[in-house]
Amino acid sequence: MFPNINKYFCRHIKITQMKKIFLVLCLMGGILSAGAQPKWNAQYQAYIDQHKDLAIEEMLRHRIPASITLAQGLLESGAGMSELVKQANNHFGIKCHDWTGDRTYRNDDSENECFRVYKTAKDSYKDHSKFLLRNRYSRLFALSTTDYKGWAQGLKDCGYATNPQYASRLIGIIELYKLYQYDTATGYDKFMAKHSGNYQPGTTSVRLHPIYKFNDNYYLKARQGDTFHSIAKEVELSARALSRANEREVDDVLNAGDIIYLKKKKKRSSAIYKDHPHVVRAGESMYDIAQMYGIRLKWLYKMNSLPADYQIQVGAVLRVY
Repeated sequence: MFPNINKYFCRHIKITQMKKIFLVLCLMGGILSAGAQPKWNAQYQAYIDQHKDLAIEEMLRHRIPASITLAQGLLESGAGMSELVKQANNHFGIKCHDWTGDRTYRNDDSENECFRVYKTAKDSYKDHSKFLLRNRYSRLFALSTTDYKGWAQGLKDCGYATNPQYASRLIGIIELYKLYQYDTATGYDKFMAKHSGNYQPGTTSVRLHPIYKFNDNYYLKARQGDTFHSIAKEVELSARALSRANEREVDDVLNAGDIIYLKKKKKRSSAIYKDHPHVVRAGESMYDIAQMYGIRLKWLYKMNSLPADYQIQVGAVLRVY
């Protein structure tokens, strides 16, 4: 039911860091090579789910198609798995040029080239828009935001990338993942735009928790060593409010994989479960099931007319909507 961005492991090989990154081998995604049609993979979809609101926000501000921004982010960053993203939150491979902020160095078209370092993914997306607003790309803004093919070709013609297949790769990604649907958006989720998963600059592994949406709520999955205090600091909430939203005590020990909601849960789950009750599996508790479906524990008992001292049994059928 919940997204799992770590379910599939993809290997990415950099042809060049800035302009030629592409996915060579993905265990579940197949092969993407020059002239070949890209194949769907879970890592790409997870990146889209995490960053689409950032792309829409930038489109509404600057008229850069969200589909183009997302496709470039996917291609340039290897769906967020590149070292440049992990070490610098740089999703678009933008080099320093006249940059006065933090920087990192790595071999690309030449040895030891300078790349921009951002505090957050949001900063990278904002700077990508600023980069395209330069005079070099000005003619693209005469195109409609729904003309993703024109934008893709225009980026190639204006020199954004040297790879002759760059435009076709962007278009292939846009059409495979239906990114064009975001080009007509009139709004976006501001919370998701602010809290899209980021890496802490200077590391290769420490990543802020990806945040997902379910049942009109937001949730993340705890990692080993997490506490309500540490998560609350990251998402800018109070630890006590966070623990209450999850019907727990603020000093409770969290286990890796625990679902942590950021707002008070609903009385019932999503309508998609109206005719799909939950069948209890071994090891599950009533609380586990309430968290799984994003509902308050007392309402799980109420909608199933269960007493407070109910002893859960494997195979029991429970309504969640």
